[in-house]
Amino acid sequence: MKKLTLFFAAFVMLLCGIFCSFKLSSGDHPTLAIGAQAPDFSLPGVDGKTYTLNSFKTSPILVVVFTCNHCPTAQAYEDRIIKLTSDYRDKGVAVVAIMPNDPQAIRLDELGYTDLSDSFDEMKLRAKQKHYNFPYLYDGATQSVAHAYGPIATPHVFIFDKDKKLCYSGRIDDVEKPGKTPHVQDTRNALNDLLAHKTPQVATTKVFGCSIKWAEKEDWKQRARDEWAKEPVKLDAIDATGIKGLMQNKSDSLRLIVVWSAMDNNSTTAFPKFVDMNRMYRRRDFQFISINADGATGSDKALSFLKQSQASATNFIFNGNGKLNTLIDPNWNGALPCALLVEPGGKIVYAKYGAIDAAEVKKAIVDDKIIGRYY
Repeated sequence: MKKLTLFFAAFVMLLCGIFCSFKLSSGDHPTLAIGAQAPDFSLPGVDGKTYTLNSFKTSPILVVVFTCNHCPTAQAYEDRIIKLTSDYRDKGVAVVAIMPNDPQAIRLDELGYTDLSDSFDEMKLRAKQKHYNFPYLYDGATQSVAHAYGPIATPHVFIFDKDKKLCYSGRIDDVEKPGKTPHVQDTRNALNDLLAHKTPQVATTKVFGCSIKWAEKEDWKQRARDEWAKEPVKLDAIDATGIKGLMQNKSDSLRLIVVWSAMDNNSTTAFPKFVDMNRMYRRRDFQFISINADGATGSDKALSFLKQSQASATNFIFNGNGKLNTLIDPNWNGALPCALLVEPGGKIVYAKYGAIDAAEVKKAIVDDKIIGRYY
């Protein structure tokens, strides 16, 4: 399963590269040419300030990085951008990151490597979590700056000299996986050349990562909803033996097991968020399994709610003997819903009872070693 997942990720990256090359040559969103003047901008930052090109007038070199929250490649380079900022700040280099995506153009199934999408509020959360040491600006409302610069993928670096003319456009380095040593430090090489008053030896490199989510892709989101609405929804009975088997988790996947009731307000409020999580992560080594606790007499109501929620995951209703809390988790106090993350082998790595914080659950999922944020 792991090998298939890695193969799929590599295949997606290959398709992305082909798509990105097409976008560059198609002229739909042309990339700023080497030697061009830096287009001006006025964008809100996650720190509450508004930034323009003039905000960086005292910096002899300006690095503009188009990046985002949700892309696995962008996340793989977060720490390197932070380190780059720290290493070059005292040398007269300013770094600013711009988020170019339209959040309304991002489908749930494009969020399989993240707990956060690309809204301005979520940008604030990510910047705080990672302790960004550079301004992080939001261009998702109009994408006017992205149109002016023409980034191909996230991340995409643009380096400008003291006259704010473009000297380098491309990748940060040539090895995405964190922890592995790059063979070529493209961005650092360009910066070092400029600091030595030389023209960068390499002015452009191919970029790789997630394609920019332009506003014209918003119809993809509705198309996804239409596809999901057609998926069958079933509710099968499960007994005590079946519950024990679920908890042992002899699969290769991380399991999100949720016990709920159609008569419990906390359950029905939280359940659509679990459906969203299934749509986000089900292409990974992940399974969402719901267990209804209402018994045989409540099966019709439970199935009706599942269909209304378009819950096309694995759904069970408990009709066996024994107490669910004993079978599921001895620490469970009975409050609904009960949400558990169970790793292969049966280890419970996350447990929450009662009111559920969906953001907390998603972070626990993507930070688990079975899932992860990178290809």
